[in-house]
Amino acid sequence: MNKLFVYLVSFGHLCVDLAPGALPAILPFFVLHNGLSYTEVAGLMFASSFLSSLVQPLFGYWADKTSRHWFMALGIALSGIGLGISGLSSNYWFIFFAITLMGLGCALFHPEAARVVNRTSGVHRATGMGIFSVGGNAGFGIAPLIAAAVLTAWGNSGTVVFGIFGLVMAAVMFYAVPKMFASMKEGSAGDVEKTQKNSQVGSNDWGAFARLSVVILCRSVAQTSILAFLPLYCIYRFNVSEAATSPLLAFLSICGVVMTLAGGWVSDRIGLIRACRFGYILMAPAFAMLILAPSIWWFYPIVAVISFTLNGTYAAYVVLGQSYLAKNVGFASGVTLGLSSSLGGIFTPLLGMVGDAYGLDIVMWSLVGVGALCALGSFILPEPVKQGEPLKH
Repeated sequence: MNKLFVYLVSFGHLCVDLAPGALPAILPFFVLHNGLSYTEVAGLMFASSFLSSLVQPLFGYWADKTSRHWFMALGIALSGIGLGISGLSSNYWFIFFAITLMGLGCALFHPEAARVVNRTSGVHRATGMGIFSVGGNAGFGIAPLIAAAVLTAWGNSGTVVFGIFGLVMAAVMFYAVPKMFASMKEGSAGDVEKTQKNSQVGSNDWGAFARLSVVILCRSVAQTSILAFLPLYCIYRFNVSEAATSPLLAFLSICGVVMTLAGGWVSDRIGLIRACRFGYILMAPAFAMLILAPSIWWFYPIVAVISFTLNGTYAAYVVLGQSYLAKNVGFASGVTLGLSSSLGGIFTPLLGMVGDAYGLDIVMWSLVGVGALCALGSFILPEPVKQGEPLKH
């Protein structure tokens, strides 16, 4: 594993995910100051996901044909700018456009970043993907705290801070990534050549990949919905302030840092399929415990379990998707990461409508059902075919 490169891309992952990580913490402020309904709140989660879900696999397919390392820096810039301008207007459709731009930036970054991490992690692909994911989890972890601080101090216009940070970090990545690749080629030309050859071998198992995609979709609906509705559910259940929900979101994401690292390490040792099953089987019970919790303080240990089910399996399912489509790792990364980070947001407005019509308790019980489907789906996933072996059906 080229650890220095993996750490650099992981840091880029932190930067690009600051914006989507801050969005759930910003939504209560939009509700307070702009009078948004639950459906409109879910619509903004949809805005962050819809276009991103469509174009992310295309960017991954493009990266398979010819690597576009500048996608990573441009993605960071667009992600920051999109969220940065979202607080400058009270017009809902301007905010919708800005959040869509943020989602497009995330779509640019993730497939190329995951592809190069896969190619530079050697036999420790799940561990490398775990390190990569930790950057994203760290971004999601600190973003709510930053959002609460800047919006409390400056109101909705405080989102500009994320735009400034995105531009600065994009400039850093534009400079650092080419330097890193040049260093890799000079220091280990043989390894780089071997890596490029390995990207052309292997088999594609589209049936297995389709089944995995259904599982990831269920997981994505659960993750996107819990990020969108957990702050609102806390306010509804326990009558806390908007700012008081940010530490809980931060705790959810910071737990994900530990869970993701542990999940990648475990996946390399017990296998990708077992790691997925072990994580997803806990999802439905965890959501049920969240509904039955007597106080907000009980949310913290329960949220730690939820973080494990959502983040501890991250490395396993991304590498599993790359293994199922060994000839098209970039495309596989685009689909799996698009499903996990974006596509769930398309279904979140449906839950928002349920919340408006029947209340947030029904929304949370719906997530229990989603968790059960995710667990059941993990038991129909086949073991990935090793390179050189024929597909078995």
